Amino acid sequence: MADPAKTSRETRPANQRGVARLAAVQALYQMELAGTDIADVVAEFEAFRLGKEIDGEQYRSADAGWFRDLVGGVVAEQRAIDPSIHAALAHDWPLARVDATLRAILRAGVYELRHRPDVPARVVITEYVDVAKAFFAEDEPRIVNAVLDRLAREVRPEEFTPAAPGS
Repeated sequence: MADPAKTSRETRPANQRGVARLAAVQALYQMELAGTDIADVVAEFEAFRLGKEIDGEQYRSADAGWFRDLVGGVVAEQRAIDPSIHAALAHDWPLARVDATLRAILRAGVYELRHRPDVPARVVITEYVDVAKAFFAEDEPRIVNAVLDRLAREVRPEEFTPAAPGS
């Protein structure tokens, strides 16, 4: 029989990916506002935040590979990601007007939709709506849902096409 302490929710890979998503958003935000280099931010998070204790508060373990993939992928693909987010937003609300945290959430979500087909689109959307809820209590989680849903239907239409009857 498995030891419940070793099979806790925190040790499951999916949960560690969720923590990595949240950390990636924080890292992207930090890079944008402080102009910090990607290598420095990733090293800082891995050395001092992911799974570490800070000011008496224990941070949960994260999938470090997933974290690095998200941060590095967003940075590498941002010139392709930003126009698609801009196009998915309301016409009178350009990406430049969007809060920096919300931009980081959307960028990470779009990167994952485009480059991680191993994760179902609906899971990606749900995960980033949850990340948005960690930062915002108002309309922002709904904006994340709407933008990522719209882009997911463009990027992965096969996941949203209803199956034919009898198949």
